[in-house]
Amino acid sequence: MPYYHDNSLGGPVRIGKPSDITVDPFDGEWVDGYLLTGLDGDVWLRRREPVTVGALRRLAAERAREFREVGLRPGGAVGLRMSPGLEYVVNLLAAWRVGAQVSLLDHRLTEHEVSQALARIAPQFIASDGGSIAAYPGEPARTEHALLQLSSGSTGPSKVVGRTAAALVTEVETYQLIDGTPQPGERIVLLASMVHVLGLVGGLLYGLRTGVQIVLPGALTTDAILGAVASGPEPATVLGVPTHLPFLTAGSARPLPQLKRMTVGGELVRQAARQAFTDRYGVPLGNMYGMTEVGVIATDLFAEHRPALRPIPGMAVREEAGQLLVATAESPYVGLTEPGRWVDGWLYTKDAGTVDPTTGLVTVRGRLDSQVSVGGLKVDLTEVEQALTGLPGVVEAVVAWDGAIEAFLVLEDPAGVPALKEALAGRLAAYKRPRRLTVVTRLPRTSSGKLIRAVPALRAAVSS
Repeated sequence: MPYYHDNSLGGPVRIGKPSDITVDPFDGEWVDGYLLTGLDGDVWLRRREPVTVGALRRLAAERAREFREVGLRPGGAVGLRMSPGLEYVVNLLAAWRVGAQVSLLDHRLTEHEVSQALARIAPQFIASDGGSIAAYPGEPARTEHALLQLSSGSTGPSKVVGRTAAALVTEVETYQLIDGTPQPGERIVLLASMVHVLGLVGGLLYGLRTGVQIVLPGALTTDAILGAVASGPEPATVLGVPTHLPFLTAGSARPLPQLKRMTVGGELVRQAARQAFTDRYGVPLGNMYGMTEVGVIATDLFAEHRPALRPIPGMAVREEAGQLLVATAESPYVGLTEPGRWVDGWLYTKDAGTVDPTTGLVTVRGRLDSQVSVGGLKVDLTEVEQALTGLPGVVEAVVAWDGAIEAFLVLEDPAGVPALKEALAGRLAAYKRPRRLTVVTRLPRTSSGKLIRAVPALRAAVSS
């Protein structure tokens, strides 16, 4: 039966579940029959030079032939370790055309991280930048997933997440139902990595299906990003994560009439960063909440409900003991995972939050494991973190628990700690205030740009 979501603005919304869409597990026809349906002359990507749909078809067909020549077959498995760009897209589509399962390895991972990932994923081949295809002592796909990804690993070891072709198609279709997503004739300036779910589905796959043009800046710099927005007359949406916001607000202001909005996913946006963006451009800073496990969950693209978000059509979200749960028919995990993470059709997100019983709006409060007990009193580390990042001179902060509350900070002036302590005393009760304030040059992040909150990694950042 279809999923339903009680939308207070328009009654029940009906969409088909993944099994309603005819996509065989290892039939590559869905690439040409669903993603690449545009006209040959349509421009789908701009970086240095425009790339047409016809050119992408030819490149993907040639690469698929090369995959077959080395022995990749339907039901086979290939890992992509490539920097996001045209070559990455060509290899992804080519492997899917063959009918293979594709594992995505962020090109920024260390050799140690890659070796750990490969030991768990075990593909038959690895495609890398420059066109190489190397055999790997792995095996054909052990599941019917078209895509394997690693979760962010921001609070612990990454998990292997599987998505079927049908689930990817369904998510793309759902994006088309969300008010505020870019429309045909518009552009997405894509800053979010195409290796991770926001950039992959919300950017690349959505753009291929709808004809929305993807623009990749030549570099991750303020000039390159603003230049990408200004490179055409069509309305442009910048799609990224909160760490990209400073690139839009750095330097002197310049008019950008093409900018329609910026949409960010990932972690919570600091109030100061949000205000700096909206003051400069006067357009919405939209927000998305999602997970590698299920894709997009809730959105607020018009910045109408901040900090709350509205679940996407077809997505059921509920609250249990302060934790957000998301309905999903099957466990998204491949291989071993912690018990109780998926139970009876519900994914336990480990995100603290609330669901308004009247409107259905979802408010994400941070990680559930950010709640600790200090002398018998409950303290939400996210609240402490937000109080810190709201103070002048604090660039960013992570608040962690290691027997005591400790804050790891990047400051504009590292000598400003005494004034910071005094300001914090006016905002937080004594039992909530960090026992230690540790200043670092930069905070560690995952390959997808999320702040790492594991204490060992934070301690390592102190000595780096």
